[in-house]
Amino acid sequence: MSTNLEIPHKNTITLFRNKKQNKTPITMVTAYDYTSAMIADAAGLDAILVGDSLGMVMMGHETTLQVSMDIMVYHCQCVSRAVKHAFVIADMPFLSYQISNEEAVRNAGRLISEGGANAVKLEGGMEFKSVIKAILHAGIPVMGHLGLTPQSVNQMGGFVMQARQSDQALKLMDDAHCLQETGCFSLVLESIPANLADYVSKHLQIPTIGIGAGNGCDGQVLVWQDILGMNASFQPKFVKAYANLHQTITDALSQYQQDVQTRAFPSTEHSREMDEDEWKHFMGCMPPRED
Repeated sequence: MSTNLEIPHKNTITLFRNKKQNKTPITMVTAYDYTSAMIADAAGLDAILVGDSLGMVMMGHETTLQVSMDIMVYHCQCVSRAVKHAFVIADMPFLSYQISNEEAVRNAGRLISEGGANAVKLEGGMEFKSVIKAILHAGIPVMGHLGLTPQSVNQMGGFVMQARQSDQALKLMDDAHCLQETGCFSLVLESIPANLADYVSKHLQIPTIGIGAGNGCDGQVLVWQDILGMNASFQPKFVKAYANLHQTITDALSQYQQDVQTRAFPSTEHSREMDEDEWKHFMGCMPPRED
């Protein structure tokens, strides 16, 4: 029996490999909720990252360190319900993989089985080689993350550019090769010099995704709210805002407030009334008003 049902094409890690080989840039954006993910997916983005940056962007914390596994699973569920095509990657939050390999596998598994993600991302270099191997052994794809690793913000002395000195750049290069050899399908390079990111990208077989790392990476990722200009007080150098939704939304809410206060909203076009006969019957059943 033939069927005309169209099965949506879902991106996989093969897309990352193919785009690297074809020198076609990979597009990735963060999303933390159903509506944002639905729009990003409809726009055709290759991948969506459910980042632990939600701790800062959505929860108002100063760092990502307060984000728990339960919070990450919840936001992954919201995003994965909306996505039909994009490859969904979930950040492993602070202390979800640093304690033991067993804990790391269990937590990575939760992001896949409960959260609906397709892969996980974790921060750090060769010191997490055994952790990555254990997660991969469980059948879960892993994306690495080098450079500015926000979970180590206290050790790094703040959100500052990394690998500016040659010894640090050599360490990053060694870590990148180690993560590739261990089996990571891709790497995020965050806040490192552009010439270093370009060099690393050209000397790896797996694709790199840059954020604040110049134009030489194999793809780019930015935070949803930053792309759309939703936070007027946060405009770092590496971000390009493609809209000014902060002002657009502010203007819309101000107009809504004015329309409500002047009773311009809701108008007749936004309202429904009872059938005339039913209204007459209702009024006939009501006692006369005492003025």
